[in-house]
Amino acid sequence: MSSGIVAMMLGVSTFLGALGLLALLWGLRTGQFDDQKKFLDGAKFDSEDELNDAVILEKRKKEILKKKKEQKYAPPD
Repeated sequence: MSSGIVAMMLGVSTFLGALGLLALLWGLRTGQFDDQKKFLDGAKFDSEDELNDAVILEKRKKEILKKKKEQKYAPPD
Protein backbone atom coordinates (compact mmCIF):
# COMPACT_ATOMS: atom_id res chain seq x y z
CA MET A 1 0.00 0.00 0.00
CA SER A 2 1.20 3.44 -0.71
CA SER A 3 1.70 5.94 2.07
CA GLY A 4 -0.96 8.22 0.53
CA ILE A 5 -3.65 5.57 0.96
CA VAL A 6 -2.58 4.86 4.54
CA ALA A 7 -2.66 8.57 5.36
CA MET A 8 -6.12 8.90 3.81
CA MET A 9 -7.39 5.90 5.78
CA LEU A 10 -6.00 7.33 9.01
CA GLY A 11 -7.58 10.70 8.31
CA VAL A 12 -10.99 9.23 7.50
CA SER A 13 -10.95 6.91 10.53
CA THR A 14 -9.92 9.77 12.82
CA PHE A 15 -12.69 11.94 11.40
CA LEU A 16 -15.31 9.21 11.85
CA GLY A 17 -14.12 8.52 15.40
CA ALA A 18 -14.34 12.21 16.28
CA LEU A 19 -17.80 12.38 14.71
CA GLY A 20 -18.92 9.41 16.81
CA LEU A 21 -17.49 10.98 19.95
CA LEU A 22 -19.29 14.25 19.24
CA ALA A 23 -22.55 12.37 18.68
CA LEU A 24 -22.12 10.56 22.00
CA LEU A 25 -21.37 13.79 23.87
CA TRP A 26 -24.35 15.49 22.22
CA GLY A 27 -26.59 12.59 23.28
CA LEU A 28 -25.36 12.74 26.85
CA ARG A 29 -25.73 16.51 27.01
CA THR A 30 -29.30 16.57 25.63
CA GLY A 31 -30.50 13.65 27.75
CA GLN A 32 -30.99 11.14 24.93
CA PHE A 33 -29.97 8.28 27.22
CA ASP A 34 -32.09 9.29 30.21
CA ASP A 35 -35.05 6.96 30.45
CA GLN A 36 -36.32 7.69 33.92
CA LYS A 37 -39.94 7.57 32.80
CA LYS A 38 -39.57 3.90 31.88
CA PHE A 39 -38.59 2.99 35.43
CA LEU A 40 -41.21 5.21 37.02
CA ASP A 41 -43.99 3.83 34.82
CA GLY A 42 -42.81 0.30 35.51
CA ALA A 43 -43.07 0.82 39.23
CA LYS A 44 -46.33 2.72 38.98
CA PHE A 45 -48.22 0.27 36.78
CA ASP A 46 -46.87 -3.05 38.09
CA SER A 47 -49.06 -4.62 40.72
CA GLU A 48 -47.65 -6.22 43.83
CA ASP A 49 -48.49 -9.70 42.50
CA GLU A 50 -46.55 -9.10 39.29
CA LEU A 51 -43.53 -7.90 41.24
CA ASN A 52 -43.69 -10.95 43.52
CA ASP A 53 -43.89 -13.22 40.45
CA ALA A 54 -40.81 -11.53 39.02
CA VAL A 55 -38.90 -12.11 42.25
CA ILE A 56 -39.91 -15.79 42.28
CA LEU A 57 -38.77 -16.20 38.67
CA GLU A 58 -35.39 -14.64 39.47
CA LYS A 59 -34.95 -17.00 42.42
CA ARG A 60 -35.77 -19.98 40.21
CA LYS A 61 -33.23 -18.87 37.61
CA LYS A 62 -30.54 -18.54 40.27
CA GLU A 63 -31.35 -22.01 41.66
CA ILE A 64 -31.20 -23.59 38.20
CA LEU A 65 -27.87 -21.93 37.43
CA LYS A 66 -26.50 -23.05 40.78
CA LYS A 67 -27.58 -26.66 40.13
CA LYS A 68 -26.01 -26.58 36.66
CA LYS A 69 -22.71 -25.36 38.09
CA GLU A 70 -22.75 -28.04 40.79
CA GLN A 71 -23.44 -30.78 38.24
CA LYS A 72 -20.85 -29.43 35.84
CA TYR A 73 -23.50 -29.19 33.20
CA ALA A 74 -22.36 -29.50 29.61
CA PRO A 75 -24.82 -28.82 26.79
CA PRO A 76 -25.31 -31.63 24.28
CA ASP A 77 -23.26 -31.50 21.10
